Amino acid sequence: MTTAAPHAAPSSSGWLAEVRAMAALALPMILTNLAQMSMTTTDVIMMGRLGPQSLAAGALGGNLYFGPMMLGLGLMLATSPMIASELGRNRHSVRDVRRTVRQGLWLAVAASIPLWFFLWHGGAVLAWMGQDPQLSVMAGAYIRAMLWATLPFYGYIVLRNFISALERPGWALAIVLVAVSFNVFANWCLMFGNLGFPRLELVGAGIATTTSNILMFAGMALVVSLEKQFRRYRLFGRFWRPDWPRFVQLFKLGAPIAGILAFEVSIFNAATFLMGLIGPVALAAHAIAIQIASVSFMVPMSIGQAVTVRVGRAYGARNPDAVSLAGWTAFVIGVSFMALTALVMLLLPRLLIAAFIDTDDAANAAVVATAVTFLSLAALFQIVDGAQAVTSGMLRGLHDTAKPMVLAAIGYWGLGLPLSYILAFPAGMNGVGVWLGLFFGLAAVAVMLVVRWMRRDRLLN
Repeated sequence: MTTAAPHAAPSSSGWLAEVRAMAALALPMILTNLAQMSMTTTDVIMMGRLGPQSLAAGALGGNLYFGPMMLGLGLMLATSPMIASELGRNRHSVRDVRRTVRQGLWLAVAASIPLWFFLWHGGAVLAWMGQDPQLSVMAGAYIRAMLWATLPFYGYIVLRNFISALERPGWALAIVLVAVSFNVFANWCLMFGNLGFPRLELVGAGIATTTSNILMFAGMALVVSLEKQFRRYRLFGRFWRPDWPRFVQLFKLGAPIAGILAFEVSIFNAATFLMGLIGPVALAAHAIAIQIASVSFMVPMSIGQAVTVRVGRAYGARNPDAVSLAGWTAFVIGVSFMALTALVMLLLPRLLIAAFIDTDDAANAAVVATAVTFLSLAALFQIVDGAQAVTSGMLRGLHDTAKPMVLAAIGYWGLGLPLSYILAFPAGMNGVGVWLGLFFGLAAVAVMLVVRWMRRDRLLN
């Protein structure tokens, strides 16, 4: 993708056209991801109604589940740039797109089996890590009820990537809205024993999560099989036929994406476990603050998914101008949004916290005060977190995943995690030290990825 002549800067009309195209693709993705996140958010809210102990156990279980689950998710995300670049080369491609989706679903099965085995022993893992024995037992039961959600969730992601690459993400939003409503109802019935159901508390939340994800995959499978634009691909036709070269290609592209996600998620998981060592108040406050930060993160994450498609299609079409325009447009949008969310966290922390816990109850005073402090620190890394999320998606569109994985390892595990531990314990800063370590790790990764993109952008032009 090199050219002899320099490229002119995009005109204002070119920027506006790209903003419109990005918004049309990203907005349904943002709403879809926010809806998916709302499943976790409502789970946390309902766990809070069970009491601080259930909230702490749910946080431990959810974090142990979420970390390894993201490894498999990284493999599934490789389908997006592959499908996008194939459509960029030939917008009428059917066979290659179908084979990529099929092998993505094969990867979903392959990734779920070892994950099930690990998560089945989640309670023992938490106890081995030094977490409170009673909380570990409660979290282990929650994980065992929830672990079966991984396979249908991965299948849903592969099919969502397919319709998103065709720039028709609206169906995913409709399906996940139904699933979110079902999840709230199932939680209400199973966690609290309403409508004659047994009161299962955290186990009920796990069962609700599993059934909701099955519903999501089933709905998406129906859409791609019946909707006119999608059914011509016959995605489930001859599903048993392998395409080993494509399977390997997906794995090679997806493994570094999985590594990036694993390094990022694991540092947040490690932060939760460090909070567990500090005490129940810090752990409960951290669960609230990180949930609020995670909700805002859905926007730059979604923009990163959208820019993967936009950059990928331009990359497949061998259009370096369009690659650069799509990338920088997404970057500006994502970082600007996160700057606004940082301001909200600084100005209205108690209002945000009130969604998760009764801020007027004297019994919750310590948790609320600690959560307010944590939110002020979360505001610090909103911008850098958005920058790294969008830039990672920009690089995925260029099929550039291996080097970004190394950079993520350096920033998260080489800097962020050690610094969190040092500031929390030897320096005596406790939870504040954990959050400062997170900030410096995210900032380092953001800077390195942006530098990487700028170098790739110059090479393409």
